[in-house]
Amino acid sequence: FPTRRSSDLDFVDINMGCPIDLVFKKGMGSGLMIRHRPVEIISRTMASLMSRPLTIKMRTGVYKDKNVAHTLFPKLETLGVAALTIHGRSREQRYTKLADWEYIKECRETVDIPVFGNGDILNYEDYYAHKNSSGVDGIMLARGALIKPWLFTEIKEKRHWDISSSERLDIVKDFANYGLEHWGSDDRGLETTRKFLLEWLSFAYRYVPFGILKCPPQRINERLPFYAGRNELETLLSSPNSKDWVKITEMFLGKVKDDFEFVARHRANSYG
Repeated sequence: FPTRRSSDLDFVDINMGCPIDLVFKKGMGSGLMIRHRPVEIISRTMASLMSRPLTIKMRTGVYKDKNVAHTLFPKLETLGVAALTIHGRSREQRYTKLADWEYIKECRETVDIPVFGNGDILNYEDYYAHKNSSGVDGIMLARGALIKPWLFTEIKEKRHWDISSSERLDIVKDFANYGLEHWGSDDRGLETTRKFLLEWLSFAYRYVPFGILKCPPQRINERLPFYAGRNELETLLSSPNSKDWVKITEMFLGKVKDDFEFVARHRANSYG
């Protein structure tokens, strides 16, 4: 696959799952799921030209009452796609309703290539339950990993981690340091780091500390309870107020201007 400079990568993934209006209306993202000819041309061409595997991620379909992924899976396999990932909701559903893992299982059974499932994983119990019942080869973590970056550790070790507020703040500190290392420590690099840190904090506040959960484990589609943390820092890290997220960034990136405001771009909250 010709590029101006060589890239060290393991695979190339086509995102056929993005539900955002701007992307969908251009026929991209989840819009590709109903554009069969372009998908066929793109998949066949990329799979034949690249020296790395081609993978595709998609949703169940565009409309909530019309699943189509199971019809696309076998065709994509014949075109040379090496692996498939399916998010168990339609474009129309966005993040509402629970992910349909029964349908994910149905899609898994239509092909012989590796299939990964995606949707609503926020604890190790659900990870292993859905993986075993659906027969998928693996599970992709998305919002769950943004809310709980330590979710991978919990899954690997099959345990709940009642992480302390200071340990959570250390993760924020690492994020800030990595951002400054990547984008630079000048004003532009600092504010770019702050922007991405704030976007992440708009997810991270949704973690409810395991040690104070009334009915563990926490699930991603359950409405967040009102509670006070076990100390001031834990309360601050769990604040839904964007002004508090800004305060957290100021611990590592300095003060913002008086007129600074932040509004999260990605609204991926949904509650059953």
